[in-house]
Amino acid sequence: MRKDVRILLVGEPKVGKTSLIMSLVSEEFPDVVPYRAEEITIPADVTPERVPTHIVDYSEAEQTDEQLFQEISKANVICIVYSVNNKKSIEKVTSHWIPLITENTDKDSRVPLILVGNKSDLVEHSSMETILPIMNQYSEIETCVECSAKNLKNISELFYYAQKAVLHPTGPLYCPEKKDMKPLCIKALTRIFKVSDLDNDGVLNDNELNFFQRTCFNTPLEPQALEDVKNVVRKNLMDGVCDNGLTLKGFLFLHTLFIQRGRHETTWTVLRRFGYDDDLELNQDYLFPPLKIPPDCTTELNHNAYLFLQSVFDKHDKDRDCALSPEELKDLFDVFPYMPWGPDVNNTVCTNEQGWITYQGYLSQWTLTTYLDVQRCLEYLGYLGYSIIAEQESHASGITVTRTKKIDLQKKQTQRSVFRCNVFGDVGSGKSGFLQGFLGRNLMRQKTIKEEHRSYYAISTTYVYGQEKYLLLHEVFPDFDYLSDADLACDIVCLVYDVSNPFSFEYCAKVFKQYFMDSKTPCMMIAAKSDLPEIKQMYGCSPLDFCRRHKMPPPQSFTCNAAAPPSRDIYTKLTTMAMYPHARLRCMCTCNRCTFCLCQNFLNSELLQTVRAKLYAVVLRRHISQADLKSSTFWLRASVGATVFAVLGFAMYRVLLKTR
Repeated sequence: MRKDVRILLVGEPKVGKTSLIMSLVSEEFPDVVPYRAEEITIPADVTPERVPTHIVDYSEAEQTDEQLFQEISKANVICIVYSVNNKKSIEKVTSHWIPLITENTDKDSRVPLILVGNKSDLVEHSSMETILPIMNQYSEIETCVECSAKNLKNISELFYYAQKAVLHPTGPLYCPEKKDMKPLCIKALTRIFKVSDLDNDGVLNDNELNFFQRTCFNTPLEPQALEDVKNVVRKNLMDGVCDNGLTLKGFLFLHTLFIQRGRHETTWTVLRRFGYDDDLELNQDYLFPPLKIPPDCTTELNHNAYLFLQSVFDKHDKDRDCALSPEELKDLFDVFPYMPWGPDVNNTVCTNEQGWITYQGYLSQWTLTTYLDVQRCLEYLGYLGYSIIAEQESHASGITVTRTKKIDLQKKQTQRSVFRCNVFGDVGSGKSGFLQGFLGRNLMRQKTIKEEHRSYYAISTTYVYGQEKYLLLHEVFPDFDYLSDADLACDIVCLVYDVSNPFSFEYCAKVFKQYFMDSKTPCMMIAAKSDLPEIKQMYGCSPLDFCRRHKMPPPQSFTCNAAAPPSRDIYTKLTTMAMYPHARLRCMCTCNRCTFCLCQNFLNSELLQTVRAKLYAVVLRRHISQADLKSSTFWLRASVGATVFAVLGFAMYRVLLKTR
């Protein structure tokens, strides 16, 4: 909505322009009429549309042509006043005033015109027969009002129509010649219908219509009023109502009817509620609400946003196979002005065997967009109508801005759900295979990916201590001399080398020493293509010695050249290190030779499980009376026993670690 409305009155001398303004203000006909009234401002609280209104008079005797042109350029609506008893003043409307206004206004920004027939008290006939052909000839004319400044006839209505012509213009909505809504209006209302069709069945049922009514007008429809609306559509349109619900054709017919009956403010209320401006384009303030993101913070979707996106997925997954076919995906994005996801998305997230984006992949892509480009995510949520359907103040309410990493490190815990891993490696080291392996694709499946559809990102979920987290892998272009801040900013670094290439490890070592040796970012070395024979790396030390020297976990073997999908264990380890960068993980191997592995094997051994089971059985079989439970001696003995057991266990663990 506009912040204010500026109305300019023009016309031939002596037609009563100044009298109209003074009669409106004083509510009586003035005895003395000056050449020109001063500009007046009507406060918002006394206008029907609750918008401040400025009324500007024009006098040929007191103003120059240049001043007139300036006023025309500033006006939101222009009232051309003529006298109903003066044919010459009517002729001047088309011969002088309309051409003059057209010449001094921007062609792209059409200024609505109101024809005002003053002095209707002096004649018994109407001037409408003469005016109607003029209205049909010029589409910029919104309406015509006959009034009288002397007996105050239609004075308030005149300025109400002028205000309405600015706030609820007919021009963008309706074409009088075709007697139908314009294409842009139909397109906007079609999107609104599809957003409001919560179950995507092509019909607005009673619940959806009531939600729509409450959303736009803050009041639900009574059952009888709802039935009356559908009956009006039934009588005029054969397929306007289906299964007792309103179809798209019926929805469009209703708005056409509103406009034809002069109730276009109803259609404008709906359009503006769904984010449209006067040009029927989605407002930038609607698509991009303000969102403050401090440095070193990331952006994630919150629970409400995920619930909304889940409902959108369910709405379009018509075959209930937990994946979106190309047709279903196209239908989902039909409310967008363009297709936001390209073929590369299918190689960024998880898909099914047919290559269709799964439910998990769908949420992962939204998570990726939110993390990398939150403004684009806000735009997408706007197209889907998140703030309206979820009944939120703006789309920004669906975004969580995380706290800085510095605080996470201080508190030694994080509230984040998305962690970024930048993957470095020389050309041909296996970086792309490592990314695609995260999505469960082996080498055979990776070979089917076209080069133009290749993605440098991969995102999916992992579980760390029972918590679901997103791991975002980003393949960094192997240009050692031109690594940007974005290439270096991440939660964990992954250094990939090819075990069958003797010169592959050198690149990883150089990157680590140059950029990450003195940083607090945890790093992991990946020995890719481990199915091939391992060749000694042409470097000063072996990869294992390098990792030990720099207190890194030993190189992790990885291959995607197998019939089964690659193991996800390595990705879980990466997410764990990203979540807990302060914790030095002493061992991440499965060698069964080191102290850590021996301890783990002992804890999981059958002997320990048997002892534990027998101990539980003894405790459970022992009858403990109610008096024993209430006895302080019993609880004291239990507490001492538990404490001794914990201390001995911890001491044994520390001794084993020291021997390692």
